[in-house]
Amino acid sequence: MDVQGTVADGFGPVRDAFAANFTRHGERGAAVVLYREGEKVVDLWGGTKTPDGGEESDSGEVPDGGEESKGGREPWTQDTAQVVRSVTKGVAAAVPLLLHQRGQLDLDGRVSTYWPEFKAAGKERVLVRHLLAHRTGVPVLDTPLTPDQAIDGISGPLAVAAQRPVWEPGTAHGYHAQTYSWLLGELVRRVTGRTIGRWIAEEIARPLGLDLWLGLPEEQRGRVGRIAAVEPPAAPASAGPRLRPKRSVAEAYRDPESLTRRAFAAITPVPDENDPAYLAAELPASGGVATAEALARFYAALIGPLPSARTVRSGGRLFAPATLTMARTEESAGPDQVLVVGTRFGLGYMLHGPACPLLGPGSFGHPGRGGSLAFADPEARIGFAYVTNGMRRGVTADPRAQALVRAVRTSLATLEA
Repeated sequence: MDVQGTVADGFGPVRDAFAANFTRHGERGAAVVLYREGEKVVDLWGGTKTPDGGEESDSGEVPDGGEESKGGREPWTQDTAQVVRSVTKGVAAAVPLLLHQRGQLDLDGRVSTYWPEFKAAGKERVLVRHLLAHRTGVPVLDTPLTPDQAIDGISGPLAVAAQRPVWEPGTAHGYHAQTYSWLLGELVRRVTGRTIGRWIAEEIARPLGLDLWLGLPEEQRGRVGRIAAVEPPAAPASAGPRLRPKRSVAEAYRDPESLTRRAFAAITPVPDENDPAYLAAELPASGGVATAEALARFYAALIGPLPSARTVRSGGRLFAPATLTMARTEESAGPDQVLVVGTRFGLGYMLHGPACPLLGPGSFGHPGRGGSLAFADPEARIGFAYVTNGMRRGVTADPRAQALVRAVRTSLATLEA
């Protein structure tokens, strides 16, 4: 594999791990970027932007790139962007935290204070922090939305406002895989008068110079890699039995009555993530489009400052120290009602643990189902992002991302020795 890009002295293990992902793990097209102390030290990319040759989407439409990509495989380039699925949640979580930092939102206030209709069906005591920590009790919809309803900006907020919680809010946690879009998006709209995608564009992406969108502009469609499935390599014949939970996420997902299946099926049928209409929608749970550079730079800015940033508050740093502490202070831990395994959440961010291994105990960020991962580690002073269009089954701990994280850990240990 012809890996392109640069690494600073001491970060060769990251290049080696990135290249090995193509041969060992069936990588299609991907990029990895690492910022350290506000400066970029790793910037690598490789593979193909259209790994499946640009065939027609499930909706019968040819994605942007049309005849040029159809039947051929375009190379991944430095400016290739990608749908990053639930990595989007980590970007979106910055919005309410920054609103709180600016005195516009009370994290201990009730959601219904800002969104009166939300108090229906036993949700009158739901706090803003419950929403961010996946404790609202509304990970499912009794009546799933169609893909068109999911992106119309109206049906989703109406559905979650009317939905009765499946557990008493605040007493347990479970991953709000899809409903997070309408819960967070509508809260931000009620507080600011702007859609969350517009807020991110105006207050985060443009000031920091990020190629990151929640609601992809039409003129940027040609940059986006096409999602394709990647099957994991077969286990060696000599592999012995592996210990696993009594019930895995995959097993729970196969049960149509489980919270796992219902949470991921809040949009039914599964939307075509290569569809231009989906890319243009503002779904903060799963619909963000970004380059690895933008995501790593975003996380570096959370813990900042960024010497090369354009004019932003606090000299290129997004989170004040108190906000940073809140973001990565544990709010939820233990058995996840949706993901089955034990998970840890701060305010909008997944925290380091067995279900989501990051760099170390102080790391915070978010994986995306299928592979992508982005996070920050204030103690190591790094912002990390890996994006891929080769989507594998699984929600967290993708082996390709984990190989890169281990390589970063090795590099830092060597540099600090």
